[in-house]
Amino acid sequence: MPSRVRVWLNRTYAENVFFMDQLRRNPSDRAVEIHATHGDPDSPVLAAADTAELEPEGLSPAAYVEYALDQCARRGIDVFVPRLHQAAIVAHRAEFAAAGTALLAPTPEAVAVFEDKAVAYEAVRSVGVPVPPWHRVHTADELLAAVEELEAAGHRPCFKPAAGAGGVGFRMITRAPFSLADLTGFPGPYVQLDLVVEALRRAEEPVDWLVMPRLEQPEVSVDCLTGPDNRVRLAVGRTKNGRRRGFTLDERWLAPARLIAEGFGLHHLSNIQFRMLGDRPVLLDVNTRPAGGLHQLSLCGVNAPWAAVQVALGEDPGVIEPPFLGQDYTVVSGPRPLAPATLPRQRVDSEVLLPAVPAPVRAAPAGEVLPL
Repeated sequence: MPSRVRVWLNRTYAENVFFMDQLRRNPSDRAVEIHATHGDPDSPVLAAADTAELEPEGLSPAAYVEYALDQCARRGIDVFVPRLHQAAIVAHRAEFAAAGTALLAPTPEAVAVFEDKAVAYEAVRSVGVPVPPWHRVHTADELLAAVEELEAAGHRPCFKPAAGAGGVGFRMITRAPFSLADLTGFPGPYVQLDLVVEALRRAEEPVDWLVMPRLEQPEVSVDCLTGPDNRVRLAVGRTKNGRRRGFTLDERWLAPARLIAEGFGLHHLSNIQFRMLGDRPVLLDVNTRPAGGLHQLSLCGVNAPWAAVQVALGEDPGVIEPPFLGQDYTVVSGPRPLAPATLPRQRVDSEVLLPAVPAPVRAAPAGEVLPL
């Protein structure tokens, strides 16, 4: 009987309960035990794990690395999937390896390139991947100049933080005056240019934003699995157009994603996103971690989390071709168990173990998505 595999996910997204489900449903005979840590006691990943702890708050990146090394040693972690402080952790890969833990994460160089969206755009453009026009701005005057240049070229300007994830801070710029229409319905992504300029002029510190055109749908997120030899083992595009989702193997999207993954050392799981600028795809963003929607590839008969764990353990799964492309679908939410509400906050030198809460039984991996 093959030995069990112990996997740790740190302060990860709630959607990664599905990542955990897929690890347990792996096609081999390997038993998988999952350790999870988080700063939020109500994160569902804590309840979904076999063992879990509340992370100490306020650790510097260096202190967090020490905390992580201790976790790996005490817990006998075979594979660590870091999200929080990923850059600091991958810089100490050799120390984790000495503790018997493989990091399911890219090289330090890759993480450094893609932490900053402006640096990333410049880097991928140098290898021939199309990117949108962008301006890095810090002040109100720089913002105004960038907006006017983009508008003169016929674009609708938007801005987002130069470093960030999950669409946090993304806004589309409008010159329409603020009115009661902005106070009806749900808050939208549009913000008045004059209000942004006024806020920047009042700000005590400069911002660090990218101003660029509003890119159009479809959005295609290419999930890649790349080995430490820089060869892509898996590349599948997930398409999004409004609520409608689907899959693609169109080389318009996959070829530039492979070029980025292989050329920049995006080892293990990454997610490379494209949108349309006019009639051509351009790079939107690169995530050096598993995407929250990675589990949706189960609709194509692919268990990407398990294949990634195999790669991290030095077991080459070979090139993975989806046996089929699932039908179009939409994403819906569902209930997940939570850990007891009375959990104490963990101190740096203490440990909180949560009882394992079984994942809900589902008839098929497609339980989180509904066909259209």
